[in-house]
Amino acid sequence: MEEFTDQCPYCGEIISMLIDTSAGDQHYIEDCAVCCRPIQVRVTVEMDGSWQVQLNHENEA
Repeated sequence: MEEFTDQCPYCGEIISMLIDTSAGDQHYIEDCAVCCRPIQVRVTVEMDGSWQVQLNHENEA
């Protein structure tokens, strides 16, 4: 598990979440701990073990 910190795409508050990088690429919805709105979370894990997380509004592509 890796800790990831970024801004909520809705309220702009800094939020922190745990990312399971051992599960490979992922796409799921997680509610903001501050404003409770649904955030679309996309996790991309590269072959070298590096990873990226992208947070978007629920209905963004």
